[in-house]
Amino acid sequence: NHTATHLLQAALRRTLGDHVAQSGSAVLADRLRFDFSHHEAMTRDELAQVEDAVNLWVMANAPVCATEMALDEARELGAMALFGEKYEDTVRVVRAEGVSLELCGGTHCQSTGQIGCFRILHEGSAAAGIRRIEAVTGRGALQHIRQTEDVLHSVADALTCKPAEIVSRLEGLHKRISELHADLKAARELSAATSLDDLVASAQQVSGVSLVTANIPGADRDALA
Repeated sequence: NHTATHLLQAALRRTLGDHVAQSGSAVLADRLRFDFSHHEAMTRDELAQVEDAVNLWVMANAPVCATEMALDEARELGAMALFGEKYEDTVRVVRAEGVSLELCGGTHCQSTGQIGCFRILHEGSAAAGIRRIEAVTGRGALQHIRQTEDVLHSVADALTCKPAEIVSRLEGLHKRISELHADLKAARELSAATSLDDLVASAQQVSGVSLVTANIPGADRDALA
C-alpha cells in the first residue's frame, strides 16, 4: 500500500497537473488514504484515468529500489519531498523505475507487480483545497470488485433484467412512475370537480353565510384549489 501511494501521486500529477502535492497519507494493512492539494472534486473520467495509470504501472512490474544519498544529490535527481518537511543531509530515495522518485523512509514492494491490483474506493474533500482518495490493493481490490458485482446482480435480479440493462430499466420505471403520478393527479381533480355540485348543495347557512364543510380523502392543495 505504501508503494501504491507513490504510484497514485505520480498518476495524479500526470492527470491533474504538477500542482498536486501530498499533504497527508495513511498506509494500513487493508487500505490506503492519500491527501493531496487540488482545488475541485475529481470527475469520474479523471478518477478512471488515475486508476488505469496505476494499474498499468502495476502490470509493468517495474522494479522498486531504495538508495541512500546526499540530500542535494536527491534534489538534483528530482526526487519528490514533503513540503515543509526537514530532512537530514543523507536521505533515503525510493524509486519505482520509470514512474516515481521520492524521499521516503517507509516499507515498499520489491516491484510494482507485487501490488497486484489497485482500486479507488472514494474521492472527497479533506479540507479547503485538499482532496482525499481512499483505495485498496491486492486481494482487497479484488474483494471490492466482487462486492460491487454482487450488488449489481442483486439489483438486476430485483428488476428482472441483465446488469447491463439496469440503467435503461430504471429510466423506464422512472418514466412510468411520472405517468402514474400525472394520472392520479388528474383522477383526483376530476373526483373533486364531480363532487363540487353536491358540496354546494349541502351548504349550511350560518349567520347569513353559506358554509360548506367536507372531508375529501387524498386531496392535496392543488386539488382543493
